[in-house]
Amino acid sequence: MWQDKYKKLKSLLMLGLLLVVSSSGGVTALQSSSASYGIDESFFGNGGELNACSSSYCTRQTAGDLGVGNSSSSSYQIQAGSNVTDREPFLEMVVNNPNTDIGTLTTTTTKTATATFHVKTYLAGGYIVQTSSPGPQNNGYTMQGLSSPAGSSIGNEQFGINLVANSCPGAAPSSGPGSCSGGLGANVAQNPDATFGFGFAATGYDTANQYKYVNGDTIAKSNTSSGESDFTISYIYNISNLTPGGTYILQQNLVATSTY
Repeated sequence: MWQDKYKKLKSLLMLGLLLVVSSSGGVTALQSSSASYGIDESFFGNGGELNACSSSYCTRQTAGDLGVGNSSSSSYQIQAGSNVTDREPFLEMVVNNPNTDIGTLTTTTTKTATATFHVKTYLAGGYIVQTSSPGPQNNGYTMQGLSSPAGSSIGNEQFGINLVANSCPGAAPSSGPGSCSGGLGANVAQNPDATFGFGFAATGYDTANQYKYVNGDTIAKSNTSSGESDFTISYIYNISNLTPGGTYILQQNLVATSTY
């Protein structure tokens, strides 16, 4: 049987952005409450006003704010303070380094890569981020993704990701394309701090040195409106003697959806 020990896998992380705002009945900017509706951006305090307008201009006055920031319970949440700028629902996702080349794989090495993105949403119950693409492909062949969290294992075909800080896989080179030095990836970072950002890695993608990849999985989420959360995706690639040779391309799409 012919076996090619050297496989080239070029991981082009072309992370497509599809931002979806979904709700059961739409979202409106409410200024009162009843049994069916909640207060949205009403002002409590002295000296402030949501819409101070003349015939030509409008402004939001912030003097007299009693407090700012997010407060929530198991059923409700409120965003306090005149620092808010809009009464419209908002969702943002930005990918920072969408392209990488991990070079040539062998059965005795593990290659790695990382990509970073951030998400924030406003006037929402939270958000989810899903991966929506198959694993690396080569002329119709798709590299085997890990269906449940597992560690890196050289000599076995594996493709997986997580969104936490890891140690470098033992068989990863320390320099060159696909290398790892000092650690792989990073934990979720809240920007500017944890009182504003609330995103976290989803179950299955939240354990150090355990990797998974299932097309359609939720990989990150927040259970509340959130300021910026910075995520790092860590990738591992292993091949076996039976992995077909050739150039593999990963075109990964991420889908961010606000939830209500």
